[in-house]
Amino acid sequence: MELVLAGTGGCTAYDVVLILKRSRQDVTGCEVSLKAERAPSDPKVFTKIHFHFTVRGKNLKADVVERAIRLSAEKYCSASIMLGKTAEITHDWEISEG
Repeated sequence: MELVLAGTGGCTAYDVVLILKRSRQDVTGCEVSLKAERAPSDPKVFTKIHFHFTVRGKNLKADVVERAIRLSAEKYCSASIMLGKTAEITHDWEISEG
């Protein structure tokens, strides 16, 4: 289950960077940390997952970063969309210059 979560983080971070680059943003990196809760009984699926993104770059526009995260969550990241069938998924983010 931890690998599923890690893979989902990698999938969505990749999407965010790709979307930002296509939006002509000077992105240099993206890290995502995930916190999750699981059901108490078998099969113990994820019930809540929170993604925290730290997006690095120069002069990144907050609205473009927010849009990239939303597009990944709602359209492009198959893993997070699949997990969203059983889990409440939330996101937050911050921009780091560099």
